[in-house]
Amino acid sequence: MIYIVVAALLVVLDQVVKFLVRTTMVLGDSMVLIPDVLGITYVQNTGAAFSSFPNATMVLAGISLLVSLLLILAILLRWVRHPFGRFTLMLLLAGAVGNLIDRAVMGYVTDMVQVLFVKFAVFNLADVFVVTGAILLVLYVIFGWDRCERVHGKRERGKGKRSKKK
Repeated sequence: MIYIVVAALLVVLDQVVKFLVRTTMVLGDSMVLIPDVLGITYVQNTGAAFSSFPNATMVLAGISLLVSLLLILAILLRWVRHPFGRFTLMLLLAGAVGNLIDRAVMGYVTDMVQVLFVKFAVFNLADVFVVTGAILLVLYVIFGWDRCERVHGKRERGKGKRSKKK
């Protein structure tokens, strides 16, 4: 349950930042936060990551909703047992819901984070959550923490047989 609560807090953070950008900046405006490193540019994205699939807002919203529901089930039903695995699902959930809210309410996703030292797409916190969660999930799968627990007989606290004291 803690993973759902933290995901909700991350969604709130994402939505607050997007709200501040929408209410304090004009579309297309930019400002530098750290010279030659990081800036904010207000962009409205009707597509997916890196502006792919332009004008597919409702299709992407439907996919985000389905993925979000599956992630919630996976977390609540503990389809993934290891805490690190559940952490990756939490990040993916926060990102999916953050952008889903934008698509459903605004008809576009508010992007604002701009890396200045390399030519790269403008993105938002929800995108950071999704990308970070996806990278960590790949590492989780590669290193197979759940598999390691099964092979070595480790169990989560409170699970499995208890030894009898003599």
